Amino acid sequence: MRAVRFHGREDLRVDEIPEPQCADHQVKIAPAFVGICGSDLHEYLGGPTFAPTEPHPITGDAIPIGFGHEFSGVVTEVGKSVAKGLGLKEGDKVAVQPTVCCWKCGSCKEGALNCCDNAGFVGLSGGGGGMSDFVCVDSYFVHKLPDNVPLDVGALVEPIAVAWHAVDASPIQKGDSALVLGAGPIGLAVIQSLVARGAENIIVAEVSSERRRYAKHFGAHHIFDPRKEDVVNLTKELTEGRGANIAFDCAGVPSSPTTATLAVRAKGTIVNVAIWEKGTDFNPNNLVFGEKKYTAVLGYQKPDFHYVIKALGEGALQPDKMITKKIKIDEVVEEGFRALINDKDNQVKILIDVHA
Repeated sequence: MRAVRFHGREDLRVDEIPEPQCADHQVKIAPAFVGICGSDLHEYLGGPTFAPTEPHPITGDAIPIGFGHEFSGVVTEVGKSVAKGLGLKEGDKVAVQPTVCCWKCGSCKEGALNCCDNAGFVGLSGGGGGMSDFVCVDSYFVHKLPDNVPLDVGALVEPIAVAWHAVDASPIQKGDSALVLGAGPIGLAVIQSLVARGAENIIVAEVSSERRRYAKHFGAHHIFDPRKEDVVNLTKELTEGRGANIAFDCAGVPSSPTTATLAVRAKGTIVNVAIWEKGTDFNPNNLVFGEKKYTAVLGYQKPDFHYVIKALGEGALQPDKMITKKIKIDEVVEEGFRALINDKDNQVKILIDVHA
């Protein structure tokens, strides 16, 4: 079968490899649509970082490894020990939660599978990937899609689940104000999740004019360019001088922690959503004076997928405009990765149509 595999920095290839065999606890899936994530880009340009160079402690794989962790597909086989209660059967449309965990460490035993000591992702850490004709996944992490949710939108469940998890980790209440730093795919998903949760004053700072336009489409109330406006002062002006209830740092740039902590009100909360490439200077007194809280989130949990899929089915989330381009699997480098690198202002989410 065909599989896009990461061989090393700036080295992605469409390889012919054996078709995987479905284990008893797994579900075999024919991927339909696969999103290219910021983590994929970082890996492509600067890796291997997440991709194991030695056998991964859970998957046993090392580069070259299959790519693609944001994907939907159709069930082609169900392992014989898969719980009947999951209701999975051949032909079902599904979204995949690409969690790789050991189930044995302290974090896993406490239910924090996303914080597993040896955590990884299908499509980054081995175990196959969505950019392939077939992949086998632990049935626990396979989520059925409603009939009214198409497979291309199903590929957006994973990145939206990241945002939903972040919003769920905050003390958001209906009517609250929220500052979102960065309106890339995750920032746009945070905006949509905030709207669905009842936030009524969503303020967004984003340098790209095209992404500011998307932020408005998805429900942000105030959008501006942080290169031209003072984020802290403007946020306070828009919140009666008090500051936002919550700030979500989806930018992960050196200035964003300070900006976020100064832009929230006393007793406010800052949620770090970004993955950082390196450390940054930060003064904890920005939290102390105002008794502000700084928290961080990583990925998602199974309930986040459940709630996102439910919201999609009910129409509370309508993210299809995030899809800016669809490409074939053999176009993945030039029309996918290179397009996101060289035309990032005009691209939000590029999907690979595996069967095109």
